[in-house]
Amino acid sequence: MDLVYIYGPPASGKYTLAQEIVRRTGFKLFHNHLTIDCVLPVFEFGSPPFWRLVHSIREGVIAEAARTETSMVFTTVYNHPESQPQTLRRFAAAEENGGRVCLVHLLCSKSLLEERVLAPHRCDMGKIATVEQLRAVMAANDVVSPIPGRESLRIDSSALSPTEAADLVIEAYGLTELSFNTDSRVTAP
Repeated sequence: MDLVYIYGPPASGKYTLAQEIVRRTGFKLFHNHLTIDCVLPVFEFGSPPFWRLVHSIREGVIAEAARTETSMVFTTVYNHPESQPQTLRRFAAAEENGGRVCLVHLLCSKSLLEERVLAPHRCDMGKIATVEQLRAVMAANDVVSPIPGRESLRIDSSALSPTEAADLVIEAYGLTELSFNTDSRVTAP
């Protein structure tokens, strides 16, 4: 099982890159808002029970994916050093169950982050969707530092298309791509 762990600041292109990797590898996509969305109707965002459940669900899904050899892509904002404990638990959930963690640190220019944060799909997904929100998060948190103690593939998403970035990830980690039959004359029985 491979866990492609994409992290970086809001609007750096994590979800877009994840979708491209999933499209090409057949891995499952488990983006961070899935857990937020399932806990938010019951517990206030940021409250202790909210975060306990969000982290527990994430770790549980990663562990079960590793146990069942289900490769996946996970996206998150890593806030240094506050995110370190749960990040290490996620890595352990994969590695203690036979998985491999493939870190991808996505970075982007500030001006492009501010441009991308306004994309309509971000609001639809409950993500940070205003320049003011982005600036507040960036001012109050260190969301650009790499995860310490581990090697990460660093990608500047302002310099590459999602396809080019996915090429780098797939090549760097030796991920197996799906093969597509392009011969339209071949039909299923």
